[in-house]
Amino acid sequence: MELNYYTCDVFTRTRFGGNPLAVVPDARGLTTEQMQALAREFNYSETTFVLPPQDPQHTRQVRIFTPRIEVPFAGHPNVGTAFMLAALDQVSMVNEHATLHFEEKAGLVTVTVARRSQGDVYCELQAPQALSLGEAVSADEMAAVVGLAPGDILTATHEPCVASVGLPFLIAEVSDRAALARANPNINAMQALQARGITPDVHLYTRDGAGFDLRTRMFAPLDGVFEDPATGSANCALTGLLAHCQPEAEGDWQWHIAQGVEMGRPSDLYARVRKQGGAVQTIMMGGFSVRVASGTIRVN
Repeated sequence: MELNYYTCDVFTRTRFGGNPLAVVPDARGLTTEQMQALAREFNYSETTFVLPPQDPQHTRQVRIFTPRIEVPFAGHPNVGTAFMLAALDQVSMVNEHATLHFEEKAGLVTVTVARRSQGDVYCELQAPQALSLGEAVSADEMAAVVGLAPGDILTATHEPCVASVGLPFLIAEVSDRAALARANPNINAMQALQARGITPDVHLYTRDGAGFDLRTRMFAPLDGVFEDPATGSANCALTGLLAHCQPEAEGDWQWHIAQGVEMGRPSDLYARVRKQGGAVQTIMMGGFSVRVASGTIRVN
């Protein structure tokens, strides 16, 4: 069996920036084991496999794999898959806009697609689940997990804690860009977290953004992704957490986020959060993408 595949760089307007994604737009006939093998072969942080929807009112079913595991939801795969389907004219655009509904293991993910006047395509997803908060860890333990000093971990807004909108991350604030650049995952400490039932996928951020509201890094070596250039799901959880931590503030919040800079793959992510009645209501994450490559791949 031969399958068509396409690659794109997500959360960037510049080819070879952002986060690369492989998309198989027609994955009918593939087993789960074959999907996992193909994801290992591409060796990107994620690969998506697109299938007909189970509910005909939805757009597609989308399965997302890292090189090691299937994940229930992720940000750049949704943005990139929506972009790729639009680029291949596989979705109906009305006045250069479309709304797509992807069936995923975490739930239904809505992605809006807008083709701008200059030809760029902007895609924005809505997180499939409400913000949920899990276990917190100490600054000392967090520092050991990422190879920093305890003083590099800030706790004034929140302790390092697990947050999720469909995929959990252990989120911590660091003091500045220098501390962010020094971060280096400690695999043994991450395995110890995992043994306690705490996600070892770590998302660090600083408000020392150098022209951005936030600058972030995400490490998930136990999932086969040592570092990710752009993590929409983690930044959704982060911005939802930040809005949650402002108990008196309501309304619409926006953040422009930089990620991947330390990897040489700078990424631009745009987050929007709505908070009403003391609770986070919706979390949106968007960005641009560019096409990179296409081809066929054989599956035995």
